[in-house]
Amino acid sequence: MKEYILKEKEDGTKITVRQLQLVLLQMLKDIDEVCQKNDIPYWMTGGSALGAVRHKGFIPWDDDADIGMMREDYERFLKVVDQLGDKYVIQSFESHKEYNVLIPPMKIRLKGTYCREANFLLKNKCKDSDGIFIDVFIIDHVSENQTKDVFWRCRNGLLMVLIAFFENLHINPYLLKKRFVRNAKKYGEINKNSPMVGYDLTWTFNSFFHPVTYPYDSIFPVQYVEFEDTKLPIPKNADYMLNAEVGANYMSFPPEKAQAPKHIKDIEL
Repeated sequence: MKEYILKEKEDGTKITVRQLQLVLLQMLKDIDEVCQKNDIPYWMTGGSALGAVRHKGFIPWDDDADIGMMREDYERFLKVVDQLGDKYVIQSFESHKEYNVLIPPMKIRLKGTYCREANFLLKNKCKDSDGIFIDVFIIDHVSENQTKDVFWRCRNGLLMVLIAFFENLHINPYLLKKRFVRNAKKYGEINKNSPMVGYDLTWTFNSFFHPVTYPYDSIFPVQYVEFEDTKLPIPKNADYMLNAEVGANYMSFPPEKAQAPKHIKDIEL
């Protein structure tokens, strides 16, 4: 198996993607234990779900891990996430007023580790930990009407620009962030009877005209599939989600030059 190197130290030792993945795997197992104990359904999204389907584990060059859950389950998860124990730090807008709301709604970070992400907008605003993390996304109901959907996405897209502007001036635009999060929650509420779901509107990095959406009925009951040396959940019919997130040819490997880690600039395990 090809070795993907994240960092080479002065003494010649290396930190590889595989070493990071093994730590992330244990974190996923810990999260799964808490979710199963409290009957909170969730599923792997993005590259993590693609890895489960295509590789029965991590994509060999993938250097992060993502999970998603419906908003009501996320709110339940907030109440029990401390069951993960003292080795973790939980960062979210609910717990940290300085949290950068332009990133996934929650980061579960492992104490005693460090990482610096590649994307400038993803800079960690919380001072209690820069540890490696699992991203937790909120999945919520979205409108089937594209015009209404684009309108709401544009509202939060504008707020995203303003929030990023102030954040880069080292000003915490708390009221703007509060409105940004409230808009996302309200949009889900007014579409609660829609058969379609997708990332809630705090995630504005997908095209307004081609957002990641898929049928609610394609998710439940989630299915536990082989993932490395354990089993972890993906949607009942993951094809809908992967088609939306990755594309219809998701089972094909990308060009070799694209087979590289892309999230981490610096790391310590």
